[in-house]
Amino acid sequence: MERVYQRIYNGMPARELGSEGWHKPWSGGNGGNCLEAMKLADGRIAVRQSTDPDGPALIYTTDEMTAFIEGAKAGVADFLLA
Repeated sequence: MERVYQRIYNGMPARELGSEGWHKPWSGGNGGNCLEAMKLADGRIAVRQSTDPDGPALIYTTDEMTAFIEGAKAGVADFLLA
C-alpha cells in the first residue's frame, strides 16, 4: 500500500516515509553502520542512518545527489577520509 504524504521535508522522521523502498548502497564491512537511501515519488532522494531508522531523513534533489556522487568519484571529498 502506497502512502500519501502531506509534506516531505529535510529532517523529517524517516519512519514517516515508511519502511519499504530503503536500500543500502553504501554498506559493507563496517559492522552494519551504513547509509540507506530511498527514491521518492517526486524524484528526490531520502537518506537515513541505518542504525537509527526512525531518526531524521535528509532529503536531496536529483541534482544535489548527482553532484555529490560525481564529486566523490572524482576525489573531491577525499579530505574527509584523511
